[in-house]
Amino acid sequence: MYEKLALYIDGEFLGADGRKTQEVTNPSTLEVLGQLPHASTADLDRALAAAARAFETWRHSSPMKRSEILRRVGQLSRERAEEIGRNMTLDQGKPLGESVGEVMACSDHADWHAEECRRIYGRVITPRSPEVRQMVLREPIGVCAAFTPWNFPYNQAIRKICAAIGAGCTIILKGPEDSPSAVMAIARAFHDAGLPAGVLNIVWGIPSEVSEHLIRSPIVRKVSFTGSVPVGKHLAALAGAHMKRVTMELGGHSPVLVFEDADIDRAAKQLARFKVRNAGQVCVSPTRFYVHEKAYDQFLEKFVNTLKTVKVGDGLDPETQMGPLAHERRVPTMTKFVENALKMGGKVVLGGEPLKRVGHFFAPTVVTDLPEDSMLMTEEPFGPIAPITRFSDTDDVIKRANSLPFGLSSYVFTNSLQTATKVANGIEAGMVNINHFGSALPETPFGGIKDSGIGSEGGTETFDGYLVTKFVTHI
Repeated sequence: MYEKLALYIDGEFLGADGRKTQEVTNPSTLEVLGQLPHASTADLDRALAAAARAFETWRHSSPMKRSEILRRVGQLSRERAEEIGRNMTLDQGKPLGESVGEVMACSDHADWHAEECRRIYGRVITPRSPEVRQMVLREPIGVCAAFTPWNFPYNQAIRKICAAIGAGCTIILKGPEDSPSAVMAIARAFHDAGLPAGVLNIVWGIPSEVSEHLIRSPIVRKVSFTGSVPVGKHLAALAGAHMKRVTMELGGHSPVLVFEDADIDRAAKQLARFKVRNAGQVCVSPTRFYVHEKAYDQFLEKFVNTLKTVKVGDGLDPETQMGPLAHERRVPTMTKFVENALKMGGKVVLGGEPLKRVGHFFAPTVVTDLPEDSMLMTEEPFGPIAPITRFSDTDDVIKRANSLPFGLSSYVFTNSLQTATKVANGIEAGMVNINHFGSALPETPFGGIKDSGIGSEGGTETFDGYLVTKFVTHI
């Protein structure tokens, strides 16, 4: 059975009960899966009050207690991974193996935060006078408001929740209304793990209305958002008007640089598979391909041939390797990218149109011969479309890679240590992956620069956004 959808406020699961609801549908079959209740203004105020009340005790809770609850959540995630993954595939669309894998990886996030929350240390500063004592304390910032996207509904939510709770904060999270089952599963896991009422609250509703109500509230002291650049800028401005700290993990348009000395066949095959992960709906998906002219033909042939073997279908089909786009609106957006590419002189060498079947399916697509000012080279497609272009000079391709205002992730394929070092130093991105895909582990920083974000939601840096520094000095 599909997840029972509800609000989770002050330790209680609250159903429709007269509240406005919206349909949740399966993007593969268009079947209605359930009705998601929206939070009323009174519900949001109740969540704020509950989080504020819970913070007064949770802030002083033992790190060992926080660790115990987080570790239990990790265990429950592993035990429930198949069920959670199935429901995620139903409402988000990704293949079942990807969904279950996402939940299992998030168990590691819970475990990692369970350990690291025990190690939030202050320090002693040597005084200038012997009778003076000087200390630096790290304290939880307070009530946090978090907003998470639909493409990785379990992963993005649990990162924020574990960091906030591990730091001693309380949190109100608005998850994705289109794919809510994963966030509901997280709420049930924390509830069953014994988290005190009010420490975690889950609400749903019209995104702009919920975000503005929460961010404007004087109760909220920290805002964390993962999503598009325009929405992120709007929320950051709103938070800034109230002097509230933000963590922003926004969109990217990840450049891929493939040099002639790379293992071309291996790079092409791996990149093709990675490109269609979650139907290309990944903020760190490789999206702008720059291939050295001497390796271009070989790379293109291998890349296209690999994509031709990808089985597109319902995520519950064990043979499916790429599911549908999560929303109906994403299909005409993909078509718009292709139409612009053709208008700008590009060539579609694979795919290029929606699949003629029920559901939001778009074929894996490869476009070549694009100018730098085309939509595909300047705007993130967030779908299974790969533009592939040539380059001949290293300095020039670094300049092209850095030409956009985005700076989330990047990929480099070369067997030259000199080239790898030069590109790693030159690329303007928060993450540089050389010859593999190594981002998004619990212990490593995950964040961007420029328009792609502020702060990090991984590694030891993850707690920085949820802690404030207090200096204490006395005689």
